[in-house]
Amino acid sequence: MWPEAEIFTAVYDEPGTEGRFSHRKIHSSFLQRLRPSVRTFRSLLPLYPAAIESFDLSGFDLVVSSSSAWAHAALAPERAAHVSYCHNPFRYAWSERDATLAARDPVSRLVLASVLRRWRSWDWLAAQRPTRYVANSAITRARIRTYFGRESEIVHPPVDVGRFSPGVVGEHYAIVSELMSHKQIEVAIAAFNRLRRPLVIIGDGPAARRLQRLAGPTVTLLGRVSDPAVEQTVRSARALIVTAVEEFGIAAVEAQAAGRPVIARAAGGVLETVIEGKTGCFWSGGPDQLAAAVLAFDDRAVDPVACVAAAERFSRERFREAIRDQVLAAELERDARWQAPPPPDYRDAPRTPGPSDGRAGRPLRERQAMLTSTGLVRPAVRGRRR
Repeated sequence: MWPEAEIFTAVYDEPGTEGRFSHRKIHSSFLQRLRPSVRTFRSLLPLYPAAIESFDLSGFDLVVSSSSAWAHAALAPERAAHVSYCHNPFRYAWSERDATLAARDPVSRLVLASVLRRWRSWDWLAAQRPTRYVANSAITRARIRTYFGRESEIVHPPVDVGRFSPGVVGEHYAIVSELMSHKQIEVAIAAFNRLRRPLVIIGDGPAARRLQRLAGPTVTLLGRVSDPAVEQTVRSARALIVTAVEEFGIAAVEAQAAGRPVIARAAGGVLETVIEGKTGCFWSGGPDQLAAAVLAFDDRAVDPVACVAAAERFSRERFREAIRDQVLAAELERDARWQAPPPPDYRDAPRTPGPSDGRAGRPLRERQAMLTSTGLVRPAVRGRRR
């Protein structure tokens, strides 16, 4: 949407992004000098806040951040409009904090708990910086409100629905996902080991080896494959299986664009993208419940045309229109903020006691400001750049 815009990112790997940004002006942070890899970049977690805050954004009138952890913390100029498109507040510090700590040994749990506690303090303060928040789904909007105290509008992510089209359907089911622990792919593997039905898993990640060991003879892990291979696998699948609570879940929309239904865990973004009984079904629980849902759902009764129509609701064109509206609203908010008259100056107010202020000589408004600055802000930002 902004082809001339400069891009700022903590770390950049041109081969890893398949050269898609090679023609853009890319600014990476000081972390780039450490040469992080796919295997090591997570170990740099405590340094990412400082990396994002180190960017010099002076001179920009509009900042758009795409954030699932820290990009929303960018220090935009005072007179700039900052629109933060939030995919999810950092899951390991907020919605999955307890599960993250439970998976560690007692010593590392104590260390990580301290890191996450400091992160949450920093994250809340950083979340007050953007002019406007945009959420990718209803569950993300709820988390932004709960964790950050900010309101947001929902704009569903853009899906390249034109890549997909209905085709000949085979006998296998499909999963397209990063292989991360929170994706719960092992639930599907256990279910299909019991069903003895073919399941094809596309994706790569830290959990790949563990999942490969769990896979039975009917489960195939393909790893990372080309886009045409993804399209063919999804197009010919009886249904797409979703085991995780996705904030949105682009793969579910892509499957519908290919005319295929979705069998998804009943939570998260799929509740907004899948139409139960028409373009898929929902389930809750573990492997037994997923296996029962697969057996009960008649995928051959699904109309591919209805699936394609459902996917069209999340096209790139609709996303562009909605994001333009959000940016315009943010710019109007920015302009209104700087055109508003300054607040009254209470420093010279008469120093007389009153029923609303028990301490003589301090007006109530001044006292409130003092409590805010000393009781909430300073302890949380001590030692942090604002």
